[in-house]
Formats: sequence, C-alpha cells, structure tokens
Amino acid sequence: MNASRDPGFGVYIHWPFCAAKCPYCDFNSHVRHGAVDQERFAAAFAREMASMRQRTGPRTVTSIFLGGGTPSLMKPETVGAVLEAVAANWTVPAGIEVTLEANPSSVEAERFAGYRDAGVNRVSLGVQALNDTDLRFLGRLHSVEQALHAIRLARETFPRLSFDLIYARPGQTLEAWQAELEAAIGHAADHLSLYQLTIEEGTPFHALHAAGKIPIPDPDHAAELYRLTQEVSAAHGLPAYEISNHARPGAESQHNLVYWRYGEYVGVGPGAHGRFIEDGRRVVTFTERMPETWANLVEARGNGITGGEVLTRSEEADEYLLMGLRLVEGIDLARYEALSGRPLSNRRIAALQDEELVAPVGNHALRATPAGMIVLDAVVADLAS
Repeated sequence: MNASRDPGFGVYIHWPFCAAKCPYCDFNSHVRHGAVDQERFAAAFAREMASMRQRTGPRTVTSIFLGGGTPSLMKPETVGAVLEAVAANWTVPAGIEVTLEANPSSVEAERFAGYRDAGVNRVSLGVQALNDTDLRFLGRLHSVEQALHAIRLARETFPRLSFDLIYARPGQTLEAWQAELEAAIGHAADHLSLYQLTIEEGTPFHALHAAGKIPIPDPDHAAELYRLTQEVSAAHGLPAYEISNHARPGAESQHNLVYWRYGEYVGVGPGAHGRFIEDGRRVVTFTERMPETWANLVEARGNGITGGEVLTRSEEADEYLLMGLRLVEGIDLARYEALSGRPLSNRRIAALQDEELVAPVGNHALRATPAGMIVLDAVVADLAS
C-alpha cells in the first residue's frame, strides 16, 4: 500500500437499533421493544443524504458501510432502499466495497441472501469471543455454536467476511488467548478485527470496574497479549495493517482505510459523524443521537445535523497524524507538511527513533514500530507538540 494514494470518499449509514445493549458498549445504540418503523427511517436516510449531497457536490463513492447498532436487524428491503439512495446522490461504481455489520444472533439465511441481492458484498460479524462463558460476560445474545453457524453462512453468501473478537478479558491467559485466536483464524475468510477490552465511561462495565468487580489486565500483561496477537496473526497469514485490524494482503477494509488515511466521508443517521471538504476546507458534522428525534428533525428540515465545525490547518494535521500512525504503512510526510504548513520536527523524529518507537519508510513516510503502537497516544502527542 502507498501512503500517498487517494484516501477516498466513503458513505457511513448508522442504524441505531439493537436487540440488547452490551455492557461494554458506548456506541450510539438503542433498544426498542416495539417494532421499528423501518420505512420511515429509510426515507429519512434518503432525505438526509440529499441534504449532504448539496454540501459535498458530485462525488465518486469508494466504499459504503452500514454500521450500528445492529444493521442486521434491518429488512433486506430497507438495506436495498438505503443503497439506492446512496446511488441517487453520488456516483457509485460497480464492485466497490459495501459492508454491513451483523450480530450472529440476528443472522438468518434468507436475510443474508436478501442483503447480498441488495448489493452488500462484505459482512462484519460481531462474534467477540469463541467461549460461551465470556460471551455471557460480554452481554452477547449468541452462543459459540450460533457464531460459527453465522460465519459459515456468511462465507457461503458474501465474497468477503470479517469478524471481531475482544481480548484482554478478565483472567485471560496468554495460552487461552492464543488457542482462541488460532481457532478464530481457522474460521476467518480474510479479515479479523481484534480489540482489547476497554472500560468506557458511562457503560455498566465502568461502574462494575470502579467497584472492583471487573479486573482488567495490568499494562504489562495487556502489552504481552497485544504482542502475541500480532505474532500469531502474522504467522497465520493475517498480518496487522492497523493497530487492531488484520487481513490477508488485498483484503483490508477499504472503508476503514478511508478513515485512517484521512479521506472524506459523509455520516448519515442518528449520531453519525462526517468529515468532508466543503468550499475548500474540511468540515465536521454530527447528528442528533436519539433516533426518533433525529427522524423528526430530518422530516422537518431535511437533516438531523445538530453541530459541526470547520477545522483549522493545525487540527487537520493533528487528526491526520492520529489516524495515519495507526496504520502499518504510516503517514506521508509531505501530506502532513501540506496540511500543517510545517514539517514534523526532525529532532523529535530522531528521539523517537532512538527509542525504537518510530521508523522511516523510505524518504517519504513515517510509521510507528510495534513498540510504538503500544504507546501510540504518547508518540502522537510528542510528534504533534
């Protein structure tokens, strides 16, 4: 991969509804015990897209991502209507990556076939663990058996498949994680997202952790788990291309690369964020988080945007640094200089190189080393200061 390639233009659609709220989750997701009016939300998505199209102008989409929440609770007809709305507002070339997130507990063969017919060509499954005890601890509604069934079904239905696992769970040993990861790789088609369990403010896990009821690994053990994750994945042909994402060469998530390469994207739906160029400057948009309130706003005025800003050159450069150094390919030094108006400090780069936290890529790019990835926030703060 070339760090200077066009980072692309993505469309993100946020389906905010879930069957249950996981205790570790701080995403904008909501449980509704009555039926969701899917036709209403599909129409609101289409209307908000038309409003965004007025701001972005004509663009060629490089990837589409339906995230959530649990998008696999959508009817295939709803997914089809949403994808048609994207194509009605921007140019959508044939064959671009169209990803839908799915939970194993909401997977049905007929629904998967319907998503494929609607245009979805990649599924991201929220498996999270291959251990029934830990699945219950994580608040997941599916079993390992259901997860493996969903993986098999996805492999049969879609050209591309990814699934997520969470590690650094309470009491998890290196040996147990290695066995689980190797089992997962045996089922993976081409992509795995492997995240350390983090305790997010405002979640049930945060309160339990504060009360001493959820012991998480100490930093040294967490670092060992991270190193093991990199080694095992690479040894089995799924090397990391980003801190938490592993793929066979050529199977990287094109949509997530838009974010990490600091491309442009439109965010549509409750609580979605967007970043795109408008009148020559990068703007940030974010929408109302409560689904019904968002829909009311869209119906009243065409969009659910409740805030945003125009980024300064310095803010753009800092964001590019923060996102780009997550990638194994690193950042393009000339692009950083163009965004910020100044080059990165050679003195700071040299000091971080001496600590083996960053490394040059030829004469044009800079990347974080595996040791630097573990302390990336500190590396970014040092370079940006």
